[in-house]
Parts: sequence; C-alpha cells; structure tokens
Amino acid sequence: MISIKMNFNINTAEETLRQFALRLRAQRLAQELSQHALAGMAGLSLGTVRKLETDGRCSLETLIRVAQALGLVGELEPLFAQKSESIAAMQRAARIQLRQRAPKRSRL
Repeated sequence: MISIKMNFNINTAEETLRQFALRLRAQRLAQELSQHALAGMAGLSLGTVRKLETDGRCSLETLIRVAQALGLVGELEPLFAQKSESIAAMQRAARIQLRQRAPKRSRL
C-alpha cells in the first residue's frame, strides 16, 4: 500500500482535497483497477470517478461507494468514532446517545 502523509491541521481545504484525491487514486492503482472498473464496481459514472481523482470533490454517498468498492469502509470508521478522554466524558456520551431529542428551552 502506498502511504501519502497528510496534515489536515496545516493544509487548506483545497490542499486536503487534493491529497485525498491522490490517496484514492493510489489505492485504485494499488488494486490494479482502471477508473472505468472502479466506476462500475461503485455504481458511478466514469466522469464522477475522474472528477474525484482530480480534485477530491464528491458527495458523501460517492465517497462511501468508492470506499466500499475499494474495500476501505473500515478506514472511514475513525471519522465517526466518539473520542472520550475520561470516564466522566464516556458516561456523558452514553447519556447523550440515549437521548432522542434536545431538551426544550424554558421561556423567561
């Protein structure tokens, strides 16, 4: 697997998108897939895959489809993992997950 270092803390959004596009392209090439083959596997148009690899811009659905096609869905999991720094934070997060609606604000 090809590793491209990214530092989201100092990159502009455009730089991050470009690096993201390069990583996806590298993953596709590492799996010896053509853009056409990836598009077919992901249920996307060839133009969508080309645009994604060019500038990194896509919908969330497109990203998920490409990740599934490349076998990279597990790589997305850390994006949605809740980080807890203490037991109190973990308990707070658990209470929040149980809540269905935000509390109503009292009117003064």
